[in-house]
Amino acid sequence: MGVGLRGRSGIISLAEECLRLPPEAERPVIMLLGPRGSGASEAHSALMERFGPEHPFAYVNLGGEQSLLPRYALALLARQLERKLPRYRRSHFPRLTLGLLASDHQLRMTSLAEGRRTIRRELDAFQEQAEARYGDYLAAFFEVAGGAVGAPDGASTAALALLRDALRRGRRRLPGRKFTGSAAWYGGHRLLHSRDPWEALVELNLWRHEGDAHDLERLDRVLFSAFLEDLRSNADRSFMPRSYLLLLDNSHTEYGRRFLDLLIRSRHDDAVVAGAVCDPLTVVASSNRWLPRWGPATGDQWPWQLRGPDRTSLGDWEEHRPTRDSDDTWWYPLRLRDLNLDEVRIRMELELRHHPDLAPYTRLAPFVHRLTAGLPRAVSQVLEVFRQSDLPAEDGSEQDRWLRTLPDRTLRDGEDTRPLAESALGHLLKGFDPGQRLALAECAAARDLSVGTRLLASGESLFGEIRDRWLLLAPGTVTPSLHPWLRRLLLWRLAGRPGDWDTVHELLAEHFRAEGRTMHEMYHRLAAERIDEVTEYLVARFPVVPAAQWISEFNIITAAPGRFPAAGGPLDLLAALAPENPPEAVTAASVIRELITARWVWSDPLADPGRRLGGVLADGFNQLSRLRRNDIVALFNEAERYRHWRHPLTSAGEG
Repeated sequence: MGVGLRGRSGIISLAEECLRLPPEAERPVIMLLGPRGSGASEAHSALMERFGPEHPFAYVNLGGEQSLLPRYALALLARQLERKLPRYRRSHFPRLTLGLLASDHQLRMTSLAEGRRTIRRELDAFQEQAEARYGDYLAAFFEVAGGAVGAPDGASTAALALLRDALRRGRRRLPGRKFTGSAAWYGGHRLLHSRDPWEALVELNLWRHEGDAHDLERLDRVLFSAFLEDLRSNADRSFMPRSYLLLLDNSHTEYGRRFLDLLIRSRHDDAVVAGAVCDPLTVVASSNRWLPRWGPATGDQWPWQLRGPDRTSLGDWEEHRPTRDSDDTWWYPLRLRDLNLDEVRIRMELELRHHPDLAPYTRLAPFVHRLTAGLPRAVSQVLEVFRQSDLPAEDGSEQDRWLRTLPDRTLRDGEDTRPLAESALGHLLKGFDPGQRLALAECAAARDLSVGTRLLASGESLFGEIRDRWLLLAPGTVTPSLHPWLRRLLLWRLAGRPGDWDTVHELLAEHFRAEGRTMHEMYHRLAAERIDEVTEYLVARFPVVPAAQWISEFNIITAAPGRFPAAGGPLDLLAALAPENPPEAVTAASVIRELITARWVWSDPLADPGRRLGGVLADGFNQLSRLRRNDIVALFNEAERYRHWRHPLTSAGEG
């Protein structure tokens, strides 16, 4: 269960805490934030599978192709929450249903007084028509918005079965057919002018069919308030759930943002402004974008600090939530992190249950982790390419040569067949036009994306768009860098344009030379394969700086991207980078030059998939230690590090 949720158990624990609270307790709106493919949809599936058998839940995908008006979304959610569970009586939504009925069809009337006299008769007729065609009124909304309740990506068989059960149609008549109790609630609502219940419903109808934008917004707010009041009323009855689970996928879209805004405002108006008890709704929403209501994407003006998914809790939310005078108090933003190496390995092993043909490739977990940085969808895509292809099963040079061209290997996704790089970029950069993608590939050449976009793209809009979409490396890093998987794919594309590759790295090198940042200049000189210039710089630095500092500079420079030939394995690439006339004597310059080329190849998972050049690097650092008169311990340690290499759990420290 929840393969994609490995390393995210805190999300399940947090949802469980919320579901166990008393109905009137305050709960956060949990926001799962991260780029496309970071596992939010799989998190929804895991939550559905974990809590769906015993708790009423509703799922809606707010990122579909069709327009999902707030009233449609409310109807779809309420219809799912009505599912009968063994432990509880069935929940009902009479206020919401009445509000939807009253505003759905335009009432045939010539005056407000006539509308008041005929509304009960017409509402009854509307309901009978819906029940005759669909089984119940709320089920009618499947006709106009049913596409929004499709299963989340990666949904398990168990989750699919639960979702189908929640969507099953049948005759569910609205309790209290005369609508009297629900109508009275509308007569007392603060947003309606009419105090008479039936005139209040006529007012709703006029807002919908004759009102302006302000009236339509008020109508949505009233409907949300009715939904929350129905939840409170349900929870007050005996043998009813303490909380309801609401799963909102892709809530960064226009209609998703609108839904969240209305939900937050309605909860705040009820629980803070009006002083009512809080609704018993546990909300888990996901967003691939920074929401505009939070202010600038820098986060400087938002009172919340993002949390990781591993150690979340209600106690943490209570401690850090802003004061209740602001509706920001309801958010609880969680930044989804990438899978670490152990989680990638476990994911691969679990895939064997469905695809035993992947067994020979489980040893490639370190390679997959290095390549993708653990982005869940990227890991799945790479494994799918392995499964669909003729990848040699035996570890060795033949497998290395095959992996060298992995981004261009075919990936079949349903009827869509494209190279892996094209498919992955199409998903990650959905919404970017071709010009932006070309510019971004050039900007990806820079370690610091803000420098790349400033020098190579027009204005700061491209950098802002990348930051808005959570496509930068995880928060907390000093340098704003692209996510490693996205950057690797973009650089793979840029390498197919040799002239542009050289031009871009030359521009970046000259920029850093003009600023006096020679180490960063050398990074780009190496990317342009000007190895002798890089060697000259590091040879000059070797005797004048402490060994540990020299190693740090060496590591930064040799992490430069490379436009390596497609053919051959790591030893072939290393041989091709050797000088035409190697010196006969072993000197600091000759050793450092070989170390530069070896680590440059070693740093690229596509150039050295199995990190077979570790021995070459270990020997090089041993040789270098013999050529230095003092301060040699750091060089010995570095030699040992490569000789007994252990892959790090995360990809931040290497390459």
